Amino acid sequence: VQLQAYGGGLVQAGGSLRLSCAASVSTFSSYRMAWFRQAPGKEREFVAAITWSGDITYYADSVKDRFTISRDNAKNTVYLQMNSLKPKDTAVYYCAASKKRVGVPSPLQSNYDYWGQGTQVTVSS
Repeated sequence: VQLQAYGGGLVQAGGSLRLSCAASVSTFSSYRMAWFRQAPGKEREFVAAITWSGDITYYADSVKDRFTISRDNAKNTVYLQMNSLKPKDTAVYYCAASKKRVGVPSPLQSNYDYWGQGTQVTVSS
């Protein structure tokens, strides 16, 4: 499984961006998906996760009510809509896929088997 994340860029505080992650796999609906991020000098942290069907989502407290994760299984793509961006959201954002289809969205990095290359998001004040 190869994951290609894109859509990052430079945005002013209060602005919005939508990240996309395209998966090169025919059975995309078999994977739970998630977004993580890593800010300079910090460890990678959980952002949001979604079940294989998209019916259940889970968010880190720091992004709840501002970010929305969704997926389109017909397009093999998972999205992260980011609104009301803050400078502290500046990071490289990674998408990840879990082979374990069944289960609630997981915030644990160890539960994910495949990782994208990351896309840079920079929020200026």
